[in-house]
Amino acid sequence: MRAGEVTAVFAANDYLATGILRAFWEAGVEVPTDVSVIGFDDLQISNFLIPSLTTVRQPFRDVGHAALTELLEGVTADKTPKVIAPTLVIRASTAPPKSQ
Repeated sequence: MRAGEVTAVFAANDYLATGILRAFWEAGVEVPTDVSVIGFDDLQISNFLIPSLTTVRQPFRDVGHAALTELLEGVTADKTPKVIAPTLVIRASTAPPKSQ
């Protein structure tokens, strides 16, 4: 990190990203000036962190509805899988990398 080789961290979820923000703060690493941090899940608290956390929002309600529909209607071999895309929510924890 200190050598400038890492420009971003993509955490598996917002809880981990919150811990990463804390660890960087304790180490004197500035987010997003020195490194960008991205989480996953878009927890409600993500917008209130300092800096607010860029994250990937999954449409859990849509995913649950699609899964239940598949379960109730049955899955057939000719049925095309349904793709439910997540949304990138850009907040203050990301920025373009510094030019070397």
